[in-house]
Amino acid sequence: MGITTGMLIFNDAEELDFVGPWEVFTAAANMRDDDRVVTIAERSGPVRCNKGLRVLADHTFTDAPPLDVVLVPGGQGTRREVDNPVLMGWLRAAGARCTWVTSVCTGALLLHEAGFAKGRRVTTHWSYVETLRARGDITVLERTRYVRDGNVVTSAGVSAGIDMALWLVGQLHGEEFARNVQRYIEYDPAPPYAAAV
Repeated sequence: MGITTGMLIFNDAEELDFVGPWEVFTAAANMRDDDRVVTIAERSGPVRCNKGLRVLADHTFTDAPPLDVVLVPGGQGTRREVDNPVLMGWLRAAGARCTWVTSVCTGALLLHEAGFAKGRRVTTHWSYVETLRARGDITVLERTRYVRDGNVVTSAGVSAGIDMALWLVGQLHGEEFARNVQRYIEYDPAPPYAAAV
């Protein structure tokens, strides 16, 4: 039986936070033929992301399928959505039924507010570490690409979501399969500059 992964999207979500993992999970789905990946938003209509990309979600909160994995991206929109009772209510309910609850970047803020990250070890974008720590009842790790604590997996900023997604594909379908996905998407980072953060 296949895995259904849901990508939560909202206005001002960081594009690569969900598009990077989307590439990983959909490549895996194409190689297996029984997994599926969907985008989910609060309401129908275009979602305008952080850098201006407009996306039409596959589902709204009212018609989203049951999920095995939920992914919450970061971006400026997390600061607003953390106070959105409709979004937080959906996330709590959907995540409670998931095998894996994941986030990229400041999506960890929403996982904390929903209760999934409370009392756990997590990571987030380097510039948001102290802000997340200040919310309390959470251990925020620095200088790590992704962190797993129970069924909650969080990743650092933006491109780190690709690493997290590949690791999770390995957990779902085995390391050899994940390596084949990595090869297919030609993910072999060799950045031209070393970032000192």
